[in-house]
Amino acid sequence: MSLDQFLQYLVSGLSQGSIYALVGLGFTLIYAVTKIINFAQGEFVMLGGMLSFVLMESAGIPMVPALLLSIIIAVVIGAIMYLLAIRSAKKASEVSLIIITIGAAILIRGIAGEVWGVDAVRPPFFTGEKSISFFGALIHPQALWIVGTTLMITILLHLFLSHTMLGKALKASSINPEAAKLVGIDTRAMGLVAFVLAAALGAIGGVVMAPLTLTSYQVGVMLGLKGFVAASIGGFMSPIATVIGGILLGVVESLAVGVDWGPFTSAYKDAIALVILLAILLIRAGRLAAEERGS
Repeated sequence: MSLDQFLQYLVSGLSQGSIYALVGLGFTLIYAVTKIINFAQGEFVMLGGMLSFVLMESAGIPMVPALLLSIIIAVVIGAIMYLLAIRSAKKASEVSLIIITIGAAILIRGIAGEVWGVDAVRPPFFTGEKSISFFGALIHPQALWIVGTTLMITILLHLFLSHTMLGKALKASSINPEAAKLVGIDTRAMGLVAFVLAAALGAIGGVVMAPLTLTSYQVGVMLGLKGFVAASIGGFMSPIATVIGGILLGVVESLAVGVDWGPFTSAYKDAIALVILLAILLIRAGRLAAEERGS
């Protein structure tokens, strides 16, 4: 693989991994506060992309208002999902709540397919189509938007969690819910905040990704899986580790496609995430077994 090819695959991996990171951040926020794995997280990426296309192309709304409105609508759907499906199931087990999120994902995806059809669509690029040459590699401007947005969101999220009362309340609820209740923090309200933030993160990923990669009603399935792997790498507790995990996953996937591995082709790229997830599960299962034997 030549240097320019390596850089090309690296750039592609960084942009794709940035999307995985945003999806993974949604998983991490929700799990840290509620101990629920929200398997509908990928659908909010789909909603962001599809809504931005519909609002711009069908409703004729200018780009910036359309993007903001897409994110707002996705956030409202995330809040409704929490209030009607999660919060109303007061004494359900964590497994039952996870199954509820799977059902919500199927419902959202089915409605999207019926309303918008099954064809892939592409919203307009943010800043044109002309690629930028960088040491022989061609970087699409939209890829820069993807990477830059992920970097900005990561910084803002860190500042929010570390320097605001609401962010500190979220962290307290994730660290020790019982102690948080004792000091007057409404942990159920924090669950709503976590779902709202996660929906916003997914929708932001969708609106910046869709112009470059296309979008359709079913893109959330695989993106949700990749985001879950990114969150697994980060241990579902550290946003920074989740972002690093998502970017690493995207880069590894991209570089693996560029390496000549005989029968290995780009059609098997998605298998990498499954292999990594299986390895993580096996390692953690081994650690749990060792702890049980030690106790």
